[in-house]
Amino acid sequence: MPGFAPPRTLNSRLAALLLVAAAATAVVSPMFFLGNASGHDFDFHLASWLDVAGQWREGILYPRWAEWANWGFGEPRFIFYPPASWTLGAALGSVLPWRMAPGAFIWLALVLAGLAMWQLAREWLPAPQAVAAALIFAVNPYHLVVVYYRSDFAELLASALLPLMIWAALRVIREGWPGVPLLALLLAAIWLSNAPAAVISTYSLALLLAVGCIQRRSARPLLPAGTAIVAGLGLAAFYIFPAAYEQRWVQISEVLSQNLRPDQNFLFTHANDPEFVLFNWKVSAIALFVILFASIAAVFAARHRREFPELWWMLLALGTASVLLMFPPAALLWRYLPKLRFVQFPWRWLIPLDVVFAFFAPAAIGQARRQWAWWLALSLLTCALAAALVSDAWWDSEDIPVLADAIHSGRGYEGTDEYAPLGCDRYKLPGGDQPSAGDSGDAPIPSSDVPAPPTPPIAQLDPQSREVVPPADVRLHINDWTAERKIFTEDSPRPITLALRLLNYPAWETRVDGASFQPASQPGTARLLLPLRSGSHRIELRLRRTQDRTAGAAISALSALALLALATRRRLPHQL
Repeated sequence: MPGFAPPRTLNSRLAALLLVAAAATAVVSPMFFLGNASGHDFDFHLASWLDVAGQWREGILYPRWAEWANWGFGEPRFIFYPPASWTLGAALGSVLPWRMAPGAFIWLALVLAGLAMWQLAREWLPAPQAVAAALIFAVNPYHLVVVYYRSDFAELLASALLPLMIWAALRVIREGWPGVPLLALLLAAIWLSNAPAAVISTYSLALLLAVGCIQRRSARPLLPAGTAIVAGLGLAAFYIFPAAYEQRWVQISEVLSQNLRPDQNFLFTHANDPEFVLFNWKVSAIALFVILFASIAAVFAARHRREFPELWWMLLALGTASVLLMFPPAALLWRYLPKLRFVQFPWRWLIPLDVVFAFFAPAAIGQARRQWAWWLALSLLTCALAAALVSDAWWDSEDIPVLADAIHSGRGYEGTDEYAPLGCDRYKLPGGDQPSAGDSGDAPIPSSDVPAPPTPPIAQLDPQSREVVPPADVRLHINDWTAERKIFTEDSPRPITLALRLLNYPAWETRVDGASFQPASQPGTARLLLPLRSGSHRIELRLRRTQDRTAGAAISALSALALLALATRRRLPHQL
């Protein structure tokens, strides 16, 4: 086919794998000596991984409730946060020492990113340039920011998949229906990795398809491409549908508070928070570097765009849109385009921009007279940026053992504002005034098999004074207490209200003596209250499968069956 390089040999694939693996090893090598890079989201992700691993030992294969968040009162974190990253992280922590799990996750994500970029570039560039594109994307500036500053493992995983999604989109534009299953699968994988990156990827895909149709002067690719998008969202519906439906039960608007809105995070922002501004300007400087070099590379690559005309225009459009969305004039788009505001940070558009940079840079340098000088300059700049980030990052070996000890001791860890049930001020919960896990601690580093935590206590709340008291004449016996099921008996000679170490969430199904029971919520904290009559009672609470979760699972199953049928058909009907 015109414009395409011939298939590469096994040697090219092996070279890409070995060089990308070496580059990923270089990125994580400081962790061998300095500990883990404890970025902004490090505690959030590691707490999730530890919680999930503990629930697996309880027999819960797909957790929904973060048992030890909010100091043991829990939160529905795993309903709203995509499952791919916390599943992989918990799996790594279950087979490796926990202190090694973050580095292993980063290494795997960077290798995946490099191989994905190689797959995209190999059809359009000579073998050496395709390998160079893989290396550039694996260790691109934004990936280094995520690794050393942000510790957003989920975003790193989603970013690694973006080149494959672009490659699959090109296949749908060229071939039509045969490429639908792969594009749907990759779009679903990104949605199951990170929601902000998924929004970026979905808008990027729509733009690429529009440019592809304009180039071909045909709208025919829109039908298979639209089918792929719908099917991809359908595959991920078991996560997307409950997350969208159950937002009404939590304070999801908090995700856009406290310097988290897009209008506060354009490049080179100004605010009254010096620490916030300092980080923004660091990222902005790196973004400016990428914008400058990607623009120069695009200009030089344009001289040879006849070799890849289709991809050149698509990547040029994607890069231009990514740059524009990082600056204040795009504020109206951030305000009115559906769900775009939930990306939060405009500089997250560095994810697709770095794909553009990783493709155009080797394409341009490959045509230069003194290629070795350009490659040397780019390598030195990358190494200098990495060294600067390593020296400026926060390195800590105690975060993981402190988090593990917080779970093992039953103390729990800090929750998140946006996942708190309605009516809950998590700072008013007992334990909310203690230091967050990761702030202190001399706990030893645990083995990969963290012991199961002790059974959490149940407190009694006096119905008159609403103060926690331990009446001597109340007898409690806990039969079972796991993340998603609480069974215990209570015996009291007088009426009493029990305040459980649990937040009241609509998905909790409560039964008292076998009959359905409607619990109450403590004002201000949303702590689950059980007003009981005198006598003996058997209480059972179970995190039930809500109708939205059942509907989401059904949609995913039907989408998978439809795609499987499409993929296994030898040929499509003539009218398609």
